[in-house]
Amino acid sequence: MKTLTAIKINTIDITALEWFDKVNGNSYFSATVTLNYGTPEQKEIKLPFQYGYGSHYIDMAKQELVKLGLIETDRPMQALWSYCTDNGIILRTNKYENCKKRELYNPSKY
Repeated sequence: MKTLTAIKINTIDITALEWFDKVNGNSYFSATVTLNYGTPEQKEIKLPFQYGYGSHYIDMAKQELVKLGLIETDRPMQALWSYCTDNGIILRTNKYENCKKRELYNPSKY
């Protein structure tokens, strides 16, 4: 398990790109999670192309933050928004829908 240096998290920004596979009827996303946006402590974590729709990208972002040891919770089913509220963290999310599949592999422009 890869871990990052523990940092005090003040903000979590999640930007996701979503692509709908019309042939098979499935949705996929990739996302970038930015911690402490606009500060010297800013860190980015990439979530790779994976199956999911709706707000699933937020759940996967939380799972990755827990896996990396950046957030700890004794309530594994707690939603990220609830965790952030409890810990004074600002959470901002944004999802671009109807993206092209190739954009999910190179989300740098978003």
